[in-house]
Amino acid sequence: MPPDPRKYLWDAANAAELARTFSQGQTFADYRTNAMLRAAVEREFEIIGEALNQLSKAAPEIAATIPELARIVAFRNILIHGYATVDDALVWQVLQEKLPDLERVIRALLGGD
Repeated sequence: MPPDPRKYLWDAANAAELARTFSQGQTFADYRTNAMLRAAVEREFEIIGEALNQLSKAAPEIAATIPELARIVAFRNILIHGYATVDDALVWQVLQEKLPDLERVIRALLGGD
């Protein structure tokens, strides 16, 4: 029996919430100088990308409704495989500008959970 697609959505939503919570009240300067914060945020983005990648295999029709899914998965791949060249400014920008909308889309797919 294939996994329930809601599991992947829940994992992505939870990771988005954690990344948002970790960075709340922080500035980009804080982010750049705090290795633990950077590691935590990057880890949550890795989880988001992997969960949505798995969703695309388990339920492609649901995954197709998530804007920029391929870019999200590619971002995850950069964080994991290109860890030595991660651009902190880019991660911060995605966190601030893209993550809120993604989280809203995922939560809507979960029915407002």
